Order: sequence, then structure tokens, then C-alpha cells
Amino acid sequence: MRPVPRLLPPSLLVAAGLLAAGAAAAPQSKPVPAQKKIYCWDEGGRRVCGDALPPEAADRARTEINPKSGLATARIGRALTPEERLAAQQAEEAARRQQEALAQAKRRDLAMVESYQTEADLRRAFGERIALVDEAIKTSRLGVANLRNSLSSLLRQAGDRELGSEPVPKGLADAIQSRHRELRLQQRILADQERERASLDAELNDALERYRAMKAGAPVAPAATANVTP
Repeated sequence: MRPVPRLLPPSLLVAAGLLAAGAAAAPQSKPVPAQKKIYCWDEGGRRVCGDALPPEAADRARTEINPKSGLATARIGRALTPEERLAAQQAEEAARRQQEALAQAKRRDLAMVESYQTEADLRRAFGERIALVDEAIKTSRLGVANLRNSLSSLLRQAGDRELGSEPVPKGLADAIQSRHRELRLQQRILADQERERASLDAELNDALERYRAMKAGAPVAPAATANVTP
């Protein structure tokens, strides 16, 4: 006896037909080719460009160019030397320690804000913080001035060589870039310190107002800023 074929409901037949049609019409996905780049770097005093970056040039400063538009898409600085990395780490650590010291001073002073007997005591507490920041600013300004002088001297040396139609040695060019990075880092630290110093004046004025209000028995309004501490 021949087996009787099992018939599917019409709804399942329609769904199966749609799935088959969709599978046939769906375009086959193709892998997206990686966008090519042109790399340009300095090698032996001359500019070298190519569509591949050799291993010996991986640590050098380079420019990446879109071959279709001819426009630069990225500029990558050279890898830092161990000495430069150490100097950058030391500068960052020094800035971090200073910020921690200032934050600790703010927390300590906030807890003591209601314990000052006179305005002179309050001003004296602020004066200690102001002196700390002023000394840091003085040191940073001296560092910026020294780095500027050093960078100017290196640039004059490079300029003299170019005026004399002589190539600028790689060591001199690297020293100029290194000194420029150090100068920018020191300038950022100085800018942060100067902003901190400016905020101290506003904090002192606000703290004095709060102190006088407390002495007069008036309700003390919340501080205007989150860091209003003596």
C-alpha cells in the first residue's frame, strides 16, 4: 500500500514559499576590502612614501594619506625613547601628587571651616594654600622659560644649517620635537595651576561671607561652588 503524502496547511506553504524566494533574492555578502593607505616618513634625511610601512619605520613619525583624495588622514609621532617616557611619567606623577595634596588640603579645611576663631585665622589657612600654589606656579614658569630658551637654541641651529644648505641631522630634529613636547606639557601644567590659583581668590571671598554670616547668627547659604574651602 502506497504511503499517503502529508499535506501542509496553506499558511505554512505560503511562508515556506516566501522564505525560499527571499533566500534566492538576497544578495551574497562580499567582504569589504580594507582601505589602502599611503605612508610617508623621513629616512636618512629624505622623505619616503609607500603603500606599506616597513618594520624599521614603525617607530618613526609618519603621515597617513588617503590615496583617493590625497589628503592626510592621520599624523603619528615617533615612539618616545625610554628617557622621554620616563620624563613624561615623572611629570605626570608629580602633577598627580600635587593634585592629591591640594585635594587633601581642601577636605581638611572644609572640616575646619567652622572652627576658626577670627577672620585672620581663616585668611591664614587660605594663605597656606595660596603660598603652595604660588610656589608651584613660580617653578612651572621657570621651567617653561628654560624649555623655551632651549627650544629656541635648537631651532636656531637647525635654521643655520638650512640657510647654509646643510641637512638638519636626525638627532637635532628629534631633539627639537622632544623639547617641543616637553614645553607643551609644562605649559598645560602651568595653565592648570593658574586656574587653581584664580579659583582660590573666589573661594576665599565666599568662605569669608559664610564665616561672617555664621558669626552674625544668620543662616548660612550653601557654598556657591563645590570646592569652597579655606
